[in-house]
Amino acid sequence: MAKEESATMPGQRTPSARQRLGPSIGDVAALAGVSSQTVSRVSTGAENVRPKTKSRVLAAMQELGYSPNIAARALKYGSFGTLGVIAHQLSRTGEARTFEAVVEAARDQGYTVTLIDVISPSSLDITAAAGRLSHQAIDGLVIVRAETATPITLALPPHLPVVISDSRLIGHHPAVGADQTGGTRRAVEHLLGLGHATVHLLAGPANSGPAQLRRTAWCKTLKDAGRKIPELYQGDWSAASGYAQGQRIALDRSITAVFCANDEMAAGLCLALHERGLRVPNDVSVVGFDGIPLAEFIWPPLTTIAQDFPSIGRALVQRLMEQLRDGADLTDSHTVVPVELIIRASTAPPPAAG
Repeated sequence: MAKEESATMPGQRTPSARQRLGPSIGDVAALAGVSSQTVSRVSTGAENVRPKTKSRVLAAMQELGYSPNIAARALKYGSFGTLGVIAHQLSRTGEARTFEAVVEAARDQGYTVTLIDVISPSSLDITAAAGRLSHQAIDGLVIVRAETATPITLALPPHLPVVISDSRLIGHHPAVGADQTGGTRRAVEHLLGLGHATVHLLAGPANSGPAQLRRTAWCKTLKDAGRKIPELYQGDWSAASGYAQGQRIALDRSITAVFCANDEMAAGLCLALHERGLRVPNDVSVVGFDGIPLAEFIWPPLTTIAQDFPSIGRALVQRLMEQLRDGADLTDSHTVVPVELIIRASTAPPPAAG
């Protein structure tokens, strides 16, 4: 019987199984001069590795082209060590700071984060993004804001732990969010308490969940106080839209108080009022929402409703951990994170009361 010929050319070594599969964890350990256990700890993001040792291991990984096998990690540890995050328009303050807080909280729990920034907050885009993430070996999913999604239209992978920073999906998915209603009420009541007859609204986008909640709370607070509910001004969260609407607001000299749905629009409004010769707060009082760091340093320093973004991020990750580690059913869970009214120099009694 003829002997089977080898495909290897004369003088050419037959590649070993290791060569075909790439460098192993042992190869990395040998090059870095550490144990395989140390390489494993660096691969999984453990904190109990000295910085110099970690640098040597990472350098060896890069030199050898080694990538940790996430499937093997999942078999050994029962998880991939990764959380998925779906966000929309990370250029916006709320989304960016919430995502930053989620990343920090996930890191504290020993997890990395994979992000998909969707083009639009539609149910179709969010569902598609969730499907893509579910194929990238994630243990759980954070949706920073579902916006236009509804329980009927939002289709998520079955059995995937999910938490959403959107209170409108309570009863279908665990939800975490700031006290939008309470914060708006405190802003409007603060202005009414200074003696303003009513409070105008510079609203966020009509298709935004938080903007809708703040608009509804503004209207109800004025109604409960027996005050006139004026026509609102529509912005899009940007300072530019606040400036554009501020030019219109400045034409109506009967307006003495404006609640802005976020701080950026409030900053644009203040500039427009200044350019039209109106003083804040002597002629018009202004309150923002979010509590961004810059709000303290615009002129005049802005009175605002401050959201606790670090607490929101921690709560989102904690709700996922309860599902992942404890198997908790949190379908009806709704965590409301308190907000704070920070009074600065942009609010005062109206001119007639001065």
